[in-house]
Amino acid sequence: MFCGQLLAAETTRILHAAGDLQLQQALESLVDQQNLTSAIKAKELAVVLVIVTDPENPRLAELNGRNMVYAASLPKIAILLGAAVAIDEGRLELDDELRADLVDMIRFSCNACATKVLEMVGREELIKILQSPEYNFYEKDGSGGLWVGKDYGPSTAYQRDPLSNLSHGATAFQAARFYYKLNNGTLVSPEQSRMMLEVLSKPGIPHKFVKGLQAYADLEIYRKSGTWKTYHADSALVRTDGLSYIIVALANSPKGTLWLEKLAGPLHELAVSSNSGTP
Repeated sequence: MFCGQLLAAETTRILHAAGDLQLQQALESLVDQQNLTSAIKAKELAVVLVIVTDPENPRLAELNGRNMVYAASLPKIAILLGAAVAIDEGRLELDDELRADLVDMIRFSCNACATKVLEMVGREELIKILQSPEYNFYEKDGSGGLWVGKDYGPSTAYQRDPLSNLSHGATAFQAARFYYKLNNGTLVSPEQSRMMLEVLSKPGIPHKFVKGLQAYADLEIYRKSGTWKTYHADSALVRTDGLSYIIVALANSPKGTLWLEKLAGPLHELAVSSNSGTP
């Protein structure tokens, strides 16, 4: 457990210190070119880009990355984490039924599957995992992070997050940190890391980032999105031809789906050019 706490603190420290001025300026220019600067200023949009080709030396750019917002189905990645932890600890068995529920929960955003897995993991247990020093995905003394305090369905919230009173919340930074730890193998065991990547692969809903990236060949996309009313979220780890990067965007606007779709291609181009050293 102590080793896990050190890893959590180290990955947080590394990403906190990974801000790259050149990449930051390029991201700000990109957002301005998409006519989204006003949405950033109004805190209607958060965007994070992390180049993780060299996992020990990530490069981070973020706009409103530490803002805690309602993130719809994106926090189902936290339920996936909870299941992986429970499997590693021997409290759950990864049988065919659980694997199918995990796939449907992530790729197709099945709400019934999410609630079923959440119940198996334990509602309070998942909150403990997210706030534990070992994982540190929700900082109640900081900017918050990933939060699941309600089933995915018509029921009322059983525990809203302490900072923003949200039932399903996220910061773009902590969502990116989830993919960062999964990518560099410090999230769960190697076996469950492979399971999580497989579940996150082959996105089943072709919108937002997936639609925006469809023009590019040979991309491996590990992804979870979310939509509820005017709230639109997407998150992905993308790998291609010697390049790995993470993109997360959270929007609160009727135009949110279109914003995220339009951002995906330019973010990919920025990651490609940044990887070559010329953002």
